[in-house]
Amino acid sequence: MLKLEARPTASKWWTYGSPLLALAITVLIGVALFALLGKDPLRGLEVFFWEPLKSRYALGELMVKATPLLLIALGLAVCFRSNVWNIGAEGQFVMGAIAAGGVALMADKTTGSWIMVAVLLAGTLGGMAWGGLTALLRDKFNANEILVSLMLVYVAILVLSYLVFGPWKDPAGYNFPQTRAFEKVTHIPRLMAGSRMNIGLLIALAGSAALWLFLFRSRAGFAQQVSGLAPAAARYAGFSSRRALWIALLVSGGAAGLAGALEVAGPIGQLTPYVPAGYGFAAIIVAFVGRLHPVGMVLSAILMSMFYIGGELAQSRLGLPKSLTGVFQGLLLFTLLACDTLIAYRVRWVRPAGAKAGS
Repeated sequence: MLKLEARPTASKWWTYGSPLLALAITVLIGVALFALLGKDPLRGLEVFFWEPLKSRYALGELMVKATPLLLIALGLAVCFRSNVWNIGAEGQFVMGAIAAGGVALMADKTTGSWIMVAVLLAGTLGGMAWGGLTALLRDKFNANEILVSLMLVYVAILVLSYLVFGPWKDPAGYNFPQTRAFEKVTHIPRLMAGSRMNIGLLIALAGSAALWLFLFRSRAGFAQQVSGLAPAAARYAGFSSRRALWIALLVSGGAAGLAGALEVAGPIGQLTPYVPAGYGFAAIIVAFVGRLHPVGMVLSAILMSMFYIGGELAQSRLGLPKSLTGVFQGLLLFTLLACDTLIAYRVRWVRPAGAKAGS
């Protein structure tokens, strides 16, 4: 029979091989799901893994989805490496979008191009404020940051709904719950003609490089990681746990807020009730599939954006529910958690007690 046996040391190979095995298992389960739903499995795999890559426009749309996922995951990686469990990046994303939208609505035909920088800065500060609220409650009242950050997601969504159904509602919008379209001067510059891909992608990639430098080439990044891995050792070394908490949540909130600003000033171009797209929750999976490493998260953000686009295409072309996107995301997370067992344990074949040799 098969038995799990503890390894003397963690397997470095499986640390990086586990996500690949999890993806392979997810694909196999996906094939079975397509077959059970009466759809051609090969066509289903084509929709999820080939259609998002087959053209220049498709690649642009893939990057549009990957940009917010990567930005949010980068911030979450700082939190998780610091042992701070920020589950509310979706709320910080929404508050960043609200703050950015508020600044964008101030623009008119005479406003200069400087407003674009103000929009992005407002989004970043909005996300930081929402993340800082979680840090404040954890720091002063020892509140659980998981529950606080998660509950603040729904508060942020309610604030957004109040604004687009109320004071910010477009009076010429035929009673739809949305703000007026932002002025062109507030729009994020695009990288290619005929594509929605914008400079947010460059910002996200620059953020990946900055995170690598922070985590692995700076004393502050070392202090963050020690605070997460060994709080007692961090205190002995003179590293402040309070400082680590605030840095983690402010950086995470700022990254999510910036992603929200790029989304509303980029592909969306206005505030609507549909700004919350689940990116804040999906980015948690992106962070862990990418092993909380900047390079790994770039790759996992692209993979997760393929799931988003594949789910939309499966709905329109195969008649499958859009919730299939969430199914694939959940499968990837659960299979990753299962495969991570191989990092600390090896699978051994053990002969049952009492079994005869040669039987």
